[in-house]
Amino acid sequence: MARKVEEEEYEEDEGESIERVFEGQEVPDWKEQVTARALAVSALLGFMFSVIVMKLNLTTGIIPSLNVSAGLIGFFLLHSWTRLLDKAGIPGVKPFTRQENTVVQTCVVACSGIAFSGGFGSYMFGMSERISEQSGEVRDEDSIKNPSLGWMIGFLFIVSFLGLFSVVPLRKACTSHHSTDLYSQHFDFTNIMIIDYKLIYPSGTATAHLINSFHTPQGAKLAKLQVKTLGKFFAMSFSWGFFQWFYTGGKDCGFSSFPTLGLEARRQKFYFDFSATYLGVGMICPYLVNLSVLLGGIISWGIMWPIIEHKKGDWYPADLKPSSLRGIVGYRVFISISLILGDGLYNFLKVLTRTMTALVAQVRGMMSGPTLPISEAGGDLTPAETFDDQRRTELFMKDQIPNTLALSAYVITAVISVITVPRIFHQLRWYHVATSYVIAPVLAFCNAYGCGLTDWSLATTYGKLAIFLVGAWAGASNGSIIAGLAACGVMIGIVSTASDLTQDFKTGYMTLASPRSMFVSQVIGTAMGCVIAPSVFWLFYKAFGDIGTPGSEYPSPNALVYRNMAILGVQGLGSLPKHCLDLCIIFFVGAIVVNLARDLAGPNIAQFIPLPMAMAIPFYLGPYFGIDMCIGSLIRFVWDHVDGARAKAFAPPVASGLICGDGIWTLPQSVLALAGVRPPICMKFLPRATNIQVEAFIKSLPPPPG
Repeated sequence: MARKVEEEEYEEDEGESIERVFEGQEVPDWKEQVTARALAVSALLGFMFSVIVMKLNLTTGIIPSLNVSAGLIGFFLLHSWTRLLDKAGIPGVKPFTRQENTVVQTCVVACSGIAFSGGFGSYMFGMSERISEQSGEVRDEDSIKNPSLGWMIGFLFIVSFLGLFSVVPLRKACTSHHSTDLYSQHFDFTNIMIIDYKLIYPSGTATAHLINSFHTPQGAKLAKLQVKTLGKFFAMSFSWGFFQWFYTGGKDCGFSSFPTLGLEARRQKFYFDFSATYLGVGMICPYLVNLSVLLGGIISWGIMWPIIEHKKGDWYPADLKPSSLRGIVGYRVFISISLILGDGLYNFLKVLTRTMTALVAQVRGMMSGPTLPISEAGGDLTPAETFDDQRRTELFMKDQIPNTLALSAYVITAVISVITVPRIFHQLRWYHVATSYVIAPVLAFCNAYGCGLTDWSLATTYGKLAIFLVGAWAGASNGSIIAGLAACGVMIGIVSTASDLTQDFKTGYMTLASPRSMFVSQVIGTAMGCVIAPSVFWLFYKAFGDIGTPGSEYPSPNALVYRNMAILGVQGLGSLPKHCLDLCIIFFVGAIVVNLARDLAGPNIAQFIPLPMAMAIPFYLGPYFGIDMCIGSLIRFVWDHVDGARAKAFAPPVASGLICGDGIWTLPQSVLALAGVRPPICMKFLPRATNIQVEAFIKSLPPPPG
């Protein structure tokens, strides 16, 4: 009977009007939504999540959605804050509202998003000398720019805000046919996306439902249990990371070197490395993603690389450095790039086609008759949905951002950027930057619209296109590799923040948060991220001196991939090892064919067809993290079948606790490294024959004095 009551609490009554539940509550003014306490909590959580994202960036580059964790922990901290002040008898404590919760979530995600879009594990670190050496290039000072806290912060401040204003030039005359004066006006970009076209933005909608549920009596009770669960697994994960540290006193030491499937399998990267982070990631990511990663690892490290290694001396010279791109590493890197480009090109064309088709259909529909969701013509809407839409639209249309302000900010920021970015990267010319800013609003529109349809952001795809286009434009000299990578950063910074902002507007629309509070919190969160993210990277960079080195704790594989894309765009295909180009073409076409098969097969069959992008990740790095993720998936699968209601409610907090605890352990680990404190024990695993030799050598040594 108790189980039945719990399940009823977990399930959401989708037929009930959310806004009728909150009808008696006054919606605070936008200035009251952006509070000092909300910004303080946002700064704390922004730092914590930036550490987590940075660790994931520098290991595998797979970053799950942390919106749920941001909303949940933000709710817990501010709810606890207000309750403590109330119990202390402090007068004038304002109640904690869902709008304030939305501001915290928006600010935190904007801040930690810079840790990803800033390219610390991809294009920005790909400029460094350390990654350049792995590419096997002839040393050229014009093609190297090493990390420095000053220029990284300056560059991010210049490029990260443009995306917030880039949608304004796409303002569209869209006069509604509704009879009231409220809608007889021109809608801007976000109004078109959210009100007129009613795009779903799955992540933004899910986050809004979560925040709305937290602020109901039943939801607050469940949120308390979820936070307790998250805290428990956070402590377990943090403690496990601390325990493992004691056994990592040398190279290839510790639990991550445990040959769980045998020493030969360990040499081919098949092992379970006891990572709480990737257990948690596996519980959050869809089953198909995790299985695709493992399948990619089996195809590459289980089949292809052993076969190609036997061709040493035939396909490539046998005396090359282990990191040379003219050897086995070249096959690993460029075949993974071909998979990524094939998948990216297909999805780019697919989303662009869907975007243009849907956009044309929407515009034609708007010209032929009323299309607003509150229109009486929308006969498929329920009364509850109609009431919610009416209330949300009415409040969303208030506190609109002045177009002159946003447009002026875009122009001024673009001019400053055109002047200053070439000073940071002298290889990038002013006209490269100016051209990017001319076409950026169109690309931002396409990405935001496509994200609203599919929940799929193609910001990195646009960045890769910029690498090739600007790299080729700059020519084979004058540091065109750096020019391509810098242009990638400019494009990703604009396109990703524009789609993130629109996603957050959707969340704000559904929680009655003001557009101004959403915009201001996004700006503040972005400003926080421009300082916090580079500082966190700098901490990693200084504390762990081997970042970016293959086989290290933080190999940063995407940095090498992005740099080699730039090399490929500038130098062409002539430097590839024997038969590498043939294999690249096969996998490029294969990625397109697999994606096409997924779309043509229908959802029932497509769920069993792997994702090429996920398959590409272990081609260079290895399948070990895929094993961790699949074990996380197995835990979630069993939990779903044993107790689906509890799994739905508590699996995300459990996964978030595992990810956060292991990620935050990196902070004290970094401090210990900077202080010169080393782990006291090295736990290493050797073959029996080698161990016999080691024991014999130790016995042959003279006894220690005394």
